[in-house]
Amino acid sequence: MFIARFIDRIGKGIRGAPRDALVADIAPVEMRGAAYGLRQSLDCVGAFVGPLFAVILMIWFANDIRSVLWVAVVPAFIAVAVLVFGVHDTDHPGDNSAQRSFLTFRAATHLSFRYWLIVLLGAVCTMARFSEAFLVLRAQEIGLSLGYVPLVLIVMNVVYTVTAYPSGVAADRLSQRTLLIIGLVMLVVADVVLAAATSPLQAFIGAGFWGLHMGLTQGLFAKLVADNAPAELRGSAFGMFNLISGSAMLIASVIAGALWSAFGAPVTFLAGAAFALLAVLGLLAY
Repeated sequence: MFIARFIDRIGKGIRGAPRDALVADIAPVEMRGAAYGLRQSLDCVGAFVGPLFAVILMIWFANDIRSVLWVAVVPAFIAVAVLVFGVHDTDHPGDNSAQRSFLTFRAATHLSFRYWLIVLLGAVCTMARFSEAFLVLRAQEIGLSLGYVPLVLIVMNVVYTVTAYPSGVAADRLSQRTLLIIGLVMLVVADVVLAAATSPLQAFIGAGFWGLHMGLTQGLFAKLVADNAPAELRGSAFGMFNLISGSAMLIASVIAGALWSAFGAPVTFLAGAAFALLAVLGLLAY
């Protein structure tokens, strides 16, 4: 199981950057926010529907997990078929792929200063958010029974799904800086609510604000990366952004775990709120 999960994460890392670069190439410039918002929303739908079907199939197959995993292979093959027969690369003017050098960091030197500011902001936001696993731990700590703990993530993903596409549409029409600030303020609210929570209802409210933050910011970050990277370097730009954000997530989760063990859950979420406020101040200053 560990090896399968490890391979799955490798696949996610490989497909993420080219997928987002392809979305930027295909979508009209004036609709990129909507395109990334729709992509985020559908991604959340899959994250919600997949486990739901898994539970149903576990009941249907009398907890025979091997049968459930074999059924899960079917949508994986469908996705590969769609990719092979329905998705095609786009050509950039003056592109000469034969002269390119692959798997080097040299392209990073050609990315703009504004792009690197976006990467830095994304890393700070990730440090403020850490892993959603801490939402589950918090809900369990304040009294939510084990059987209902997954509802916390369901609430978060439902709010994320509902808000991602409208937020993407708004990013094409309104100030992106303002939307980012609103999204970060929602994360501060989520952290404060979760830090002060004393009942499962408050944990659900905090998870809802957490999902609202995700809906407001994740598609917008993808749009900002696409808008501030040259067309021929978008794959590299998304790859670097994902690399730094993923590293920040790992560091943030380690720090959050240490704070939780040493000082308790409230301090952990208040520290996240402090990082989010730091990102807000950075946006206000620039």
